[in-house]
Amino acid sequence: MTAVLPVTGLRPRAGAIARQRRRSLLLGLGLTLALVLLTGLALSTGQLKLPLLDALRALVGLGDPGNVLVVQEFRAPRVVSALIAGAGLAVAGTLLQRLFRNPLASPDVVGVTGGASFGAVLMLALGASQAFIPLAALGGGTLAAVLLGAFAWRSRMAVNRLVLVGLAVQSGLAAAVNLMIVRFPAELAASALQWTTGSLYGRSWDEVRIGGTAILLTSLLVFLLYRRVAVLDLGDDSAGGLGLDPNRSRLGLLLLAVVLASMAAALCGPVAFVALAVPHLVRLLAGPPTPATLALTALTGALLLLGSDYAVLNLLPIHGLPVGAVTATLGAPWLLVLMIRQGRPPQRRES
Repeated sequence: MTAVLPVTGLRPRAGAIARQRRRSLLLGLGLTLALVLLTGLALSTGQLKLPLLDALRALVGLGDPGNVLVVQEFRAPRVVSALIAGAGLAVAGTLLQRLFRNPLASPDVVGVTGGASFGAVLMLALGASQAFIPLAALGGGTLAAVLLGAFAWRSRMAVNRLVLVGLAVQSGLAAAVNLMIVRFPAELAASALQWTTGSLYGRSWDEVRIGGTAILLTSLLVFLLYRRVAVLDLGDDSAGGLGLDPNRSRLGLLLLAVVLASMAAALCGPVAFVALAVPHLVRLLAGPPTPATLALTALTGALLLLGSDYAVLNLLPIHGLPVGAVTATLGAPWLLVLMIRQGRPPQRRES
């Protein structure tokens, strides 16, 4: 009897883990297939419609020179920017929600996106080259994180206070951005206003190389360190007992989230709700967080941002709409649902 009880107790858990792995694998295959199809559509569709095979040939420099120019210089940088920025935002949102233990935490709620916008628009105001925008966005995002930590320090980084301080930092930096836009000359104001609405218009390979490399390397670090988040979930005392410095680990992971969100903002502007909504959607479909679900989060974020941009360009009747307007329209109802769920008593939420 004593040998059977532990075994029967472990079997359901082992079965649940195996089922989650199978579900994650199937979801990963489905998302990868959807991304490939959507990428092909995005490269072949536009004012100049191309057969899919011609678009793929143009992507590698073969075929009609005009097609090569359109695909390589205009469509491909935009598509790659959407894929990388969407994945970066979703991974940053997952990290922040787990570190803050708050489902409403995301870069655009705690002020990081507002800081990145402030840095980028300040760089535009100074008339500097657009190659410096990723660096400026990173500086602005780091400034927001420092402000967040400084104002929340007295409460010993209590989660609720962090979110409230983050909202205040986000609002203050947004006001500063609006003030700069109002004071800009007309030509600079138009370009800054388009950037602050969240747009992938006019992305270049230089921007993709800088921002994309930073996001890919940072995402790789997040995957390597992701198990530390699970240790931090056990509590600071338990994490310390397992040989992990909780404060140093939490700070390091927070900096990785700031880099991801800032670099994504440098590529696509302050696109809202991708970082907030995608982690919840993946948790709903794939179950509790694991390294596999983190990969699914990156794929889903890339698919959501590329799909929203495709809708802006090819499906919606309003031309020139920024992709940030679509993600905000999708995300606002999602945020309301989350707030309603958070307001319910625990037993009703679980049911």
